[in-house]
Amino acid sequence: QALIVDFETAMRIESRGLAELALTPQAKNMINTFFFQMNKINGGASRPKDIPPQKTEKVGILGAGMMGQGIAYSSAMVGIKVVLKDLSLEAAEKGKAYTETLLQKRVDKGRMTPAKMADVLALIHPTASDEDLDGCDLIIEAVFENMKLKHQMTRDLEPRLADGGVWGSNTSTLPITQLAEASQNAENFIGIHFFSPVDKMPLVEIIMGDKTGDVALAKAFDYTKQIKKTPIVVNDSLGFFTSRTFGTYLDEGVRMLVEGVKPVRIDNLGKAVGMPVGPLTVYDEVSLELSHKAQATWKEMGLVIDGDDRSITAGVVDTMISEHGRGGRYHGGGFYEYGADGSKEVWSGLSDLYGRDDVELSDQDIKERLLFRQVIEALKCLETGVLRSVADGNIGSIMGIGAPVWTGGLLQFVNTYGLQNFIDRCGELTVAYGDRFEAPAIVAQKLAAGETFI
Repeated sequence: QALIVDFETAMRIESRGLAELALTPQAKNMINTFFFQMNKINGGASRPKDIPPQKTEKVGILGAGMMGQGIAYSSAMVGIKVVLKDLSLEAAEKGKAYTETLLQKRVDKGRMTPAKMADVLALIHPTASDEDLDGCDLIIEAVFENMKLKHQMTRDLEPRLADGGVWGSNTSTLPITQLAEASQNAENFIGIHFFSPVDKMPLVEIIMGDKTGDVALAKAFDYTKQIKKTPIVVNDSLGFFTSRTFGTYLDEGVRMLVEGVKPVRIDNLGKAVGMPVGPLTVYDEVSLELSHKAQATWKEMGLVIDGDDRSITAGVVDTMISEHGRGGRYHGGGFYEYGADGSKEVWSGLSDLYGRDDVELSDQDIKERLLFRQVIEALKCLETGVLRSVADGNIGSIMGIGAPVWTGGLLQFVNTYGLQNFIDRCGELTVAYGDRFEAPAIVAQKLAAGETFI
């Protein structure tokens, strides 16, 4: 409309449109979260006030795989000395080569000089030697999600830390309190959960174990800020906040597949509600094989999330892997087949396993099931103390797991939806689809007190 009138009239039209947009609930949500709550987090609301600034000078990174090499890059980019350790020098050098590749792209685009590239690369020391870790004031363990392996790393290499140094585990699910059982100094043991790809993802989830002290928290918080990322701080739990909550999105997608909903419809409606990727595609990209191994580890250790039954999804993953060899995109295909030209189509065998023609499920129900499961889990995390603040929940859900930006975060969504409306809708979904949609008691408590989630 503004394109077909004179400039002054166009400005009046645009001004009215901007004013209307700025007053929408979605705009208010985003302003509240990305301005007020983000400033609260970056201002150190979760950081101990009586601990002086903790600057990291030398960081040791155990494991030069996808996560370790990303952490090395992010650290070297801000001038931190990095010891990148793997089982072999060849593997460690391959991890350093990842940084070289990223830096070369910056040089090619004129965003970095060759001299600066050389300076950054010189900060990363690839090694297979334990001795090179001596004097690190921070060591970040980024090996496979295996409790025994992580315990062994801690026992063997924690003594290499400088006096007062901090040990961080980059686990995405395993409880920090149990990981810290192998530590000689549990007060200085903390979870530092990065997201993949590390060089692009702006969030770090810091996890407090039962014995983690304030110095370790301050160190992890300041290091996260030092590498120009946003820290949220949560308490210990299987899956912490982000992995635990995101898992409900994946679980609900698989449940609907079993009910007979077409996989493409599930994924498309996941994106329609505002998630960056559909749940079944996520499984394929991250790897069904990896999920299968994680489930086996949890089962072996007896790890469960109270009141959370994911046996249906576990059964589907096991069937896909054990009976059909469908491990995910990089294992020959998963829920989808992938062509060499980048094409993607549903694996034909899915219709034999889960196909039905009598499914009557509205688009709205599918979208709300995918969203409400995440919101309910976030509320449970707040209710049980896993989340230490509403701000951490909102920022963490958007920046860590890709929750719809228009919501302002999973907890802010409840405010906008209306607490009573949310309770009522949860009741309808519970009747239709099961107890996992029951609204946590904290919602009714807030409503009775005349409060919202702020």
